[in-house]
This record gives sequence, structure tokens and C-alpha cells, in this order.
Amino acid sequence: MSRYLAALRPLVLVAAALGAVATFAETPSQPEAAAYFISPANGATVSNPVTVRFGLRGMGVAPAGVERPDTGHHHLLIDLDTLPPAGVPMPMDEQHRHFGGGQTEVTLELAPGKHTLQLLLGDHMHVPHTPPVVSERITITVE
Repeated sequence: MSRYLAALRPLVLVAAALGAVATFAETPSQPEAAAYFISPANGATVSNPVTVRFGLRGMGVAPAGVERPDTGHHHLLIDLDTLPPAGVPMPMDEQHRHFGGGQTEVTLELAPGKHTLQLLLGDHMHVPHTPPVVSERITITVE
């Protein structure tokens, strides 16, 4: 975890414990911006380890903690029916994978069966842009 995330995490945890919702300034996205999957394709049957490649057009990729206009970094949402709430940093858990180093692919292990995957771009503080830059939700089957 980066020093930035290490410093942010206690603040978010304290706010959550107090029942408060910390909101952050909105980071605008470009109107033509789009996140998408290069692979796997929607409906694909794959085996472990699963390599997922991310695409982005209309904006650039920058690591977490680096504040530059028209940039962000990928988050992979696994088996989620809804997007994380706007205005707050995305959770960091098995269903919300962060790629704060600016990575554009990952190799991971998924349990056998059907899974949904979706990409969501986050700003320098892991907060979704406004409007969100999000891919279509795809479904894959892991053998």
C-alpha cells in the first residue's frame, strides 16, 4: 500500500466509525472518456489464472496520489451489482481491486463459476470521476 493510502485509510475508518461520510471534491471526467476491457471478452470461458487487460480512451492513466487533469487509475469491480458511491474513496477489498500504480492489467485467481467484471476509473484519491468513467459489466465463466 502506498504511503498516500496508508495515510488516508485511518481517516476513512475514523469517519466510518463515527457514522460520518467524508466527501471529497469532484474530479471531472472528459465527456468522451470510456473504460473498457481489452480481454477477456464478455461471455468468455477462461481458466485460472485469469489475465484481465484494461483499456481507457479520452483520458490518461496516472498513479494514485498524482493529481493531473484528465487522468485517473483503474479499479476492477468483481461480482458487484452496483457501483460504489460517488464522492468517497472506493473500498479496498476482494471485490474492489485497486491499481494505484497505474497498471493496465492483472492476473488473478477467481473461484470456478460465473463472475461479473467492471472497470471504474478513480482519481488521485480513489474517488470516481464525475460523471463516472465506467466500463460495461461483463460476465465470464471460470472453469
